[in-house]
Amino acid sequence: MDPQGERRRLLDEEDGDEDPSGPGPGPGPGPGPVSEQDAYLSKVRNRNLYLATLATVLGPMSFGFVLGYSSPAIPELTRISDPRLRLDADQASWFGSIVTVGAAAGGLLGGWMVEKIGRKLSLMLCSLPFVFGFTIIIAAQNVWMLYAGRLLTGLASGVTSLVVPLYISEMAHERVRGMLGSCVQLMVVFGIMGVYLAGLYLDWRWLAVCSAVPPTLLMVVMCFVPESPRFLLSKGKRREAEEALRLLRGPDAPVERECARIESAFHQQDSGFQLSDLKDPGVYKPLLIGVMLMVFQQMTGINAIMFYAEDIFRQAHIKESNLASVIVGLIQVFFTGVAALIMDRAGRKILLIISGVAMAISTTSFGVYFYLVSRVPSVGEEPHADLSWLALASMAVFITGFALGWGPIPWLVMSEIFPSKVRGVASAACVLTNWSMAFLVTKTFQDMMGLLTSAGTFWLFASMCVLNVLFTIVFVPETKGKTLEQIEATFRGTSGP
Repeated sequence: MDPQGERRRLLDEEDGDEDPSGPGPGPGPGPGPVSEQDAYLSKVRNRNLYLATLATVLGPMSFGFVLGYSSPAIPELTRISDPRLRLDADQASWFGSIVTVGAAAGGLLGGWMVEKIGRKLSLMLCSLPFVFGFTIIIAAQNVWMLYAGRLLTGLASGVTSLVVPLYISEMAHERVRGMLGSCVQLMVVFGIMGVYLAGLYLDWRWLAVCSAVPPTLLMVVMCFVPESPRFLLSKGKRREAEEALRLLRGPDAPVERECARIESAFHQQDSGFQLSDLKDPGVYKPLLIGVMLMVFQQMTGINAIMFYAEDIFRQAHIKESNLASVIVGLIQVFFTGVAALIMDRAGRKILLIISGVAMAISTTSFGVYFYLVSRVPSVGEEPHADLSWLALASMAVFITGFALGWGPIPWLVMSEIFPSKVRGVASAACVLTNWSMAFLVTKTFQDMMGLLTSAGTFWLFASMCVLNVLFTIVFVPETKGKTLEQIEATFRGTSGP
């Protein structure tokens, strides 16, 4: 049978398709006519898709352990009796932030890997530097070994932060893509909370042993997950793509139709990325939006706050600061889970706005707390101890707001908005931007606290939150309920397949 003719026949059946996110047009009381896409999705079974997603998000859990590791480990390493491993203030700053240097490099490496060897193999291979990095930390005899271990785990984190959102968005269909894409950030914060909780009971070496478990599992379970159907189709492997889709969609779904739609979008593009593509509004508009989302995500101060959570609580004179960090982790896990559940109903844009407003309010109040503390003389018993509730409440509101929007959504939108031919390159640019900004913010955080004062630093973060709300309102498109091909067509100014 002629595959081109078959593809045309399948696409001809889609001419009357409507947006699957809502009812058909018209004011009548009924739900409206059922579109071809809705009819297709009604035959889809998501069980295997959920299992595949559960396997892949072991990657984000692994780099959640990496991100959270410094918070319980730094206080212990600054007090350790062995002078070869003891960290001073500057070394502690590098120990916390050097992860982001490795992650920025990992973003570039990941952009190359996903296009050359595929999404699945890239994710399997990135588990190796996770394990090797933590092994070096476990065996560390000096500060440089600690740095090397953190750098390697950072490299793996950068690759993972690119590959997993991309992989999930290409496996999932539009009805559950928001929920499953949000699971990336959910598992990151689950990993952070896990390492905070383990840090209450384990020393820094055993904590590293614990942190090596998720990436080890990742390597094993990814053997049973299919390659991305879109990647297979981009390489001309139609039969393998249909088999992967049939596994992900269930035996009753006519996956030939979905393959035809994806292939049609591929045939409308030139193969491969070229610099001249940057003149195309279908490329540069989503690229600018993706990069700016990453800039604003980090300029909220989230990684600085999470890396130095215990120090912040100590400075806020909250006793049991390590336990307070665990509570913060629990809040983040809960509300990131809430965001995942409502993502495909509420939409991306409204959650970004709500999130930005909440973070602007909380960082402003955190600044007010530190300003009030600095105005009160400390004599004998701390007279400002009764204000510690304000610091804890501000942190809780900030983490809640971040978890609802600016945590999961930039990564989700990054995985949705890029045309297939530039997906690897554009995603690499976004990941590089994110981790470079993370390094800048985390490395200079202590310096900012000294130069601008604690209050001024949090007020700077608050101003960035106000800017990200304005940016969202003006520039960020809504991607809820759209196929990746429809989103791509929106930026091109054409109607999607």
